[in-house]
Amino acid sequence: MIKLYGISNCDSVKKAKTWLNQADIPFEFVDFRKDGLSSEQVSQWAKAVGTELLLNKRGTTWRNLEEDQKSKTAEAELVQLMTANPTLIKRPVLESKKGIEVGFKAEQYQSLFK
Repeated sequence: MIKLYGISNCDSVKKAKTWLNQADIPFEFVDFRKDGLSSEQVSQWAKAVGTELLLNKRGTTWRNLEEDQKSKTAEAELVQLMTANPTLIKRPVLESKKGIEVGFKAEQYQSLFK
């Protein structure tokens, strides 16, 4: 089963959900703002795609962090930070048998599901 993680009001998540629905691909949506995430889950993603791709440094949550939090570089520290603040995770995160995809681009999904 494909799982799509994100937050309901995110435009990229909405686009991914629309694309999956139009392609008639069944998926389970997990809103990590409401449902939360385990550090194990975030750690798996970080190991699969790297913290550079997974960590969203362009959003309000990142800008509102203290400087000492922004200066963290160790994977374990960043995983802890993203677990505590799930909106720091770039959205959406798609889990499938083929791996982990972060962000949404129609071409990316098309090649993944062809």
